[in-house]
Amino acid sequence: MPYQENQLFLLPPSVAEWVAEDSLARFVSEVVDHLDEEGRLGAFYEGYRKDGWGRAAYHPRMMVKLLMYAYSEGVTSSRRIAQRCERDVAYRYLTANQQPDFRTVSDFRKAHLARLEALFVEVLRLCQEAGLAKMGRVALDGRRVAGNAALDQNRTKAGLEEEVRRILGEAERVDAEEDRQHGRDRRGDELPEGMRTKTDRLRRLREAQERLEEAERKAREEQAGKIAERERQERESGKKKRGRKPKAPEAVETPEAKANVTDPESQILKTKKGWVQGYNGQAVADCATQVIIAQDVTQQANDVQQLGPMLTRCEEQAGQRPRELLADAGYWSEDNAVLGGETTELFVATLKDHKQRKALQKSPTPRGRIAKTATLRDRMERKLLTKRGKAAYRERGKTIEPVFGQMANRGLVRFLLRGFEKVRGEWSLWCTSHNLLKLWRSGWRPATT
Repeated sequence: MPYQENQLFLLPPSVAEWVAEDSLARFVSEVVDHLDEEGRLGAFYEGYRKDGWGRAAYHPRMMVKLLMYAYSEGVTSSRRIAQRCERDVAYRYLTANQQPDFRTVSDFRKAHLARLEALFVEVLRLCQEAGLAKMGRVALDGRRVAGNAALDQNRTKAGLEEEVRRILGEAERVDAEEDRQHGRDRRGDELPEGMRTKTDRLRRLREAQERLEEAERKAREEQAGKIAERERQERESGKKKRGRKPKAPEAVETPEAKANVTDPESQILKTKKGWVQGYNGQAVADCATQVIIAQDVTQQANDVQQLGPMLTRCEEQAGQRPRELLADAGYWSEDNAVLGGETTELFVATLKDHKQRKALQKSPTPRGRIAKTATLRDRMERKLLTKRGKAAYRERGKTIEPVFGQMANRGLVRFLLRGFEKVRGEWSLWCTSHNLLKLWRSGWRPATT
């Protein structure tokens, strides 16, 4: 066939003809259309004028399709998304050959983060309709993801106070210089660009200060609680407890505590590859299908306090608790051992993962009844060593870890947005797109009307 670069009618009359019927782009389009027809996207239309005034906006349904598809492909940068709208046929199909610029994409995502987060529940509902989330056996774990903040931008309370004093002192010097130039009653020119950025930095420094002050307040409240508990035990026993008496609450200090001046709400987190400045994303996945049935983000570095909240998220997002929940030793505590109640049976490791696997491989299956004096830890360890317990816990690693691995392979190595609520919405987008991919690969299609 001859090559003619300037040949007319090289493209088909419709871009849709270049998009395969079973492609992910068509599937995302069908799912979003289906949700819109059911009235599930109504919140996205709020705030748009219908009187013809103002500049025409891009259709909200089109923007939702664009973001859902982009995240499914691991394209999260608004600039890269805008670029794909010019160069990629699938993106041009979803946008009907419109080309929103990167600022429009970014603003839409920021303005609708809460609504995009609600889409997780809607897509999960479709997964349930397709039989991909039966709420039987599930696995819970957390993934520490770097935020849009530098690890070396952490400051102690003293360091923050010193930097605030320096910036305020420089601002006073600039004010005094302008008074000499323009007079006390005249404004003169705007502050230079450098000072505008310093004003923003000062705001973030003060946010970081507030976080450290809040941490110090909580530490003092905990200390007061310890003292009260000690006094109660001494009253009940009639004896003074041995050991050093706890410090008074007002004497408690947190000199090593630090806050990040780039994203004050992020935390220093330890990962297998070292330390990161970021957030702890939590997810509960169905062991049979790897569909995420519940998700959230926490600022806490460890997982032990997340078991109860994630069981609650299962009820909120999936409509019920699972029958069985598997979790590693990061979630173990005596208090957590009873959170399953009558609804959910818990299989929570009491040892670190490699030690737990070794115990499951080498320890003999227990026989006979367990002693009445056995602790909750004893009972959990015994259950995990039974044939049923071993078979159940083996599914944990091959369920939740691949889920996080799949998201990492699509590009989840760092959050783009700053601030807890924004990161929470961004994590939800990643989890929603993960479920969309599972739904697409299952062969399920929305009913056509």
